[in-house]
Amino acid sequence: MIFLMDQIERETLVDFIKKGLAEDVRDGDHTSLACIPADAKSSARLLVKDSGVIAGVDFAKEVFRYVDESVIFETLIEDGSAVNYGDEAFRVTCNAQALLKAERLVLNTMQRMSGIATLSNRFAFEVEDLPVQILDTRKTTPLLRFLEKWAVRIGGCTNYRDGLYDWIMIKDNHIDACGSITAAVESVNAYLKRNDLDLGITVEVRNLEELYEVLKVGNITRIMLDNFELPLLREAVLIVDKKFETEASGGVTIHKVREIAKTGVDFISVGALTHSYQSMDMSLKVIK
Repeated sequence: MIFLMDQIERETLVDFIKKGLAEDVRDGDHTSLACIPADAKSSARLLVKDSGVIAGVDFAKEVFRYVDESVIFETLIEDGSAVNYGDEAFRVTCNAQALLKAERLVLNTMQRMSGIATLSNRFAFEVEDLPVQILDTRKTTPLLRFLEKWAVRIGGCTNYRDGLYDWIMIKDNHIDACGSITAAVESVNAYLKRNDLDLGITVEVRNLEELYEVLKVGNITRIMLDNFELPLLREAVLIVDKKFETEASGGVTIHKVREIAKTGVDFISVGALTHSYQSMDMSLKVIK
């Protein structure tokens, strides 16, 4: 399985590793500098102490390569694989001081990525036989979005927009500030044309009256049906009748997601993927 990133994300990854190490190490890992000879080499293994879906093995490889270009990294379990307590995800051999310097950055990041991947996998499993995509949202940790969205992909769900810059989403605050749905949609289309931008457009609706207004004005990509009860959601999907993409959002839980998917919506956005996960317990143990 390959889940790696484009060149921009790679540059962001290197910058993250550099800053993550600087935050933890500053002028030196004085414990290791005092205890371990500069030329010593050590090996370690990543032990999983939980069940779920592993994520961040490729990330760990990049971190160890950054601290020691001569690293030997053996992947035993690939990103996206199911793991259980006691599984060994990888082995690494490199400079001992570098190994311990990188340890906490690797563990902290992998634990969180694996938690997100595990929760994403649970949501994806619930609807795997239905024609719907589970989307993440912008409810991510500042400056860690690229890692959290990477973990969502590893878990089997789909990234929505990366930020405010790559998709138009007209929500209640925009509508209220603009005066109406019609005014907001017309303003957005004029803005895109004026600036020669080709972006998808989602409009959030809160009731059937707003839905009919969107259908009348048109010129959008997707209708977000926000916090609709199931009977109303089914009715809304029938009213749209595939004229535009449909998305359900608001209060989506693992217990509700399948029933929501069965209404016929094309997408379900789930903020919980990146804000309500539980980190996976794991440890890095030196073996020689």
